[in-house]
Amino acid sequence: MTLAQQRAFLFLVAMLPLLLLVTAVSLNVGATGVHLTALWQGDTPGNGYADRIVLTQIRGPRVVMAGLTGAALAVAGAVMQGLFRNPLADPGLIGVSSGAALATACMIVLGGAGLDVAGAGIHAFITGSAWFVPIAGTLGSFAAAWLLYRFATRGGMTSVSMILLAGVALGAFAGALTGILIFRANDTALRDLTFWTMGSFAGATWSRIGILCPFLLVAVWITAGLATPLNALLLGENDARLMGYPVERIKRLAMLLVACSVGPTVSFVGAIGFVGVVVPHLIRLVTGPDHRLVLPGSALLGAALLIAADTLARIIAMPADVPVGIVTAVLGTPVFVWLLTRAHEREVPA
Repeated sequence: MTLAQQRAFLFLVAMLPLLLLVTAVSLNVGATGVHLTALWQGDTPGNGYADRIVLTQIRGPRVVMAGLTGAALAVAGAVMQGLFRNPLADPGLIGVSSGAALATACMIVLGGAGLDVAGAGIHAFITGSAWFVPIAGTLGSFAAAWLLYRFATRGGMTSVSMILLAGVALGAFAGALTGILIFRANDTALRDLTFWTMGSFAGATWSRIGILCPFLLVAVWITAGLATPLNALLLGENDARLMGYPVERIKRLAMLLVACSVGPTVSFVGAIGFVGVVVPHLIRLVTGPDHRLVLPGSALLGAALLIAADTLARIIAMPADVPVGIVTAVLGTPVFVWLLTRAHEREVPA
C-alpha cells in the first residue's frame, strides 16, 4: 500500500468517530432540552419516561433517517460522477428524483383536493394511508429510470450522453406537470407539497425506516460490485470493454442503484440538494479517484453531513423546524461555487 493509499485509508477510518460524534450531538440537542443522560437514568416523577420517548421515538428515528438519506444521496452521486466521468454530476440529472417528486405530488394534491368525483372511498384511502405517498414516489422513481433506460438503449447499447439529455428533458417535463398540480391544489395540499419540496425529517419513524431499509440493502449490494468497474470506466468505455468489463451491465446497475437509493429517500423526506454533488467531490480531493475509497467515504461523510444539517435545522429557529433542504442549499451553494472555481483554475493554463 502506497503512502497516498495509507493516508486515504486513515481518512476513512477517521470518518467513523466523526459520524458517531455528530450522531451523539444530534441526539443530545433539541427544543425540549432532553439530553442523552435520560437513557440510563431511572424514571423521575412525571418526566423520565417522556424524556426517553423523545430520544427513542422522535430524535432517534430522525437521526437514523438523516444518516441513511445522506449516505444514499452521496453514494448515488459518486456513482453518477463515475458513470458520466464528470466530478460535478448529480444523481438528479437522470430524472429519477423528478419521477419520484411527480408521483408524490400527484398523491399529495389529488388526496388533499378531495377527489369528489371518484367517491369518498378513494379519498379516504389516499389520505388515510401512511405509506401510499412514499410508495407512489418510489414507483415513480423506478418508472423514470426504466423510461430513460429504454429511451437511451438502441441495439443493446446504452448511450450515457442520451441518458443525461433525456434525464434533463424528463426533469423539465415532470417539473411542468408538478407545476400544474400545484396550480390545482387547495390550501392544505399546497402547504404540504411546499413543505415536502424543501425536505424535512420531521415525519421520520422506525416503521418508515423499516420500509426504506430493503431498498438501501439492495443499493449496498449493487455498490459493492461497482467500485472496480467504475474505475475501469474512468479510462473510457472502449478501454473498459477491452479489459473485460460488461459495460452495459454496469450502466444498468448504476441506474438501478440510483433508483433504489434516491427514489425512496426522496419520496419519504422530500428534495434535498447538493449532498450528491458536493460530498463525493470532497472525498475525491482526499482519497483520489479510486471508487473503492470514494464510495464508502461518500457514504460516511454524506451521513455525517446530513445529520449535522438536520441538527442545525432543528436548533437555529427553535421551537420551529426549518426544512433541512434550505440548510443544505445555504451550506452547499458556496462549497459548490468553490468546487467550480477550483475546477476552472485547473483547466486554465498558467
